[in-house]
Amino acid sequence: MKILLQFPEGLKKEAISYCDKYRKEGHEVFLSCAACYGACDLALEEAKKIDADKMIHFGHSKFVRIHLPIDIEYVEYHTDVNLDNFKAAVEGLKGVKSVAFGTTIQHTHQLQDMLEIFKKAGIEAKTGRGIVAYNIGQILGCDAQAVARYSRETDAIVFVGDGMFHALAISSEKPVYVIHPKSGEIRKINEDIEKIQKKRRGSVIAASKAETFGILVSTKIGQCNVMAARRIKEELDKKGKKSEILIANELNAASLANFQSFDAYINTACPRIVDDNEMFGKPVINPTDMKLLLELI
Repeated sequence: MKILLQFPEGLKKEAISYCDKYRKEGHEVFLSCAACYGACDLALEEAKKIDADKMIHFGHSKFVRIHLPIDIEYVEYHTDVNLDNFKAAVEGLKGVKSVAFGTTIQHTHQLQDMLEIFKKAGIEAKTGRGIVAYNIGQILGCDAQAVARYSRETDAIVFVGDGMFHALAISSEKPVYVIHPKSGEIRKINEDIEKIQKKRRGSVIAASKAETFGILVSTKIGQCNVMAARRIKEELDKKGKKSEILIANELNAASLANFQSFDAYINTACPRIVDDNEMFGKPVINPTDMKLLLELI
């Protein structure tokens, strides 16, 4: 069988050993070297060019729900949470009687163990399935609904993960705590979340002064949203604003700057692109900000 292997950036160091493994099983192996930002970013073009029978995508769970032209096998990558340190962190949540709880794909295999620790500490822990996240309790950079759906009825939100990318997808007025999976260090991140929210509100205000808009569309299979781009263009037309729909696989800030034509961008691709506003040198907002933008124009 001819197979294409795809790894996210953090797992590419493991790639060669897997190439050897599948080759020993008798497969012809190709390795995607393009940047991979998640399960929304499948290397379909590469697979098509080599006429692959199958793609094996590492490190993420299923994301794209539509029919795809090639068989995709998802291989999750798990690392263990230090449950003793996690227990100590949970026991340090003084005065908290209930939490909304979530984690990343790397730790969902221990979800029940962590929920049991909450229970033994006398804390009711609630978790669910997100909008696009595949596993119960799983938080994505674009989907924190596993905890958001319970935030109003609990005292706090607790997230287990290494790094802030996934944690900062959470937005709540309740206390939001991050527990490091190894050390058990616990940190409240509400100030970090508020900084991002203020930054995004500032971008909407700045974009409201724009006369020309670039509407960004990605061809990545899990990010492509041409219908939203068309709808946004119609709304801007009604406001007398000039706009163009810009489409690419990789939305490169330097390449966009070469147009020298746009005062602001509206991003229909990965919603976390707006966190890198400074790279674009122009305000970047998401479709969820359109209502406020149209009110301000």
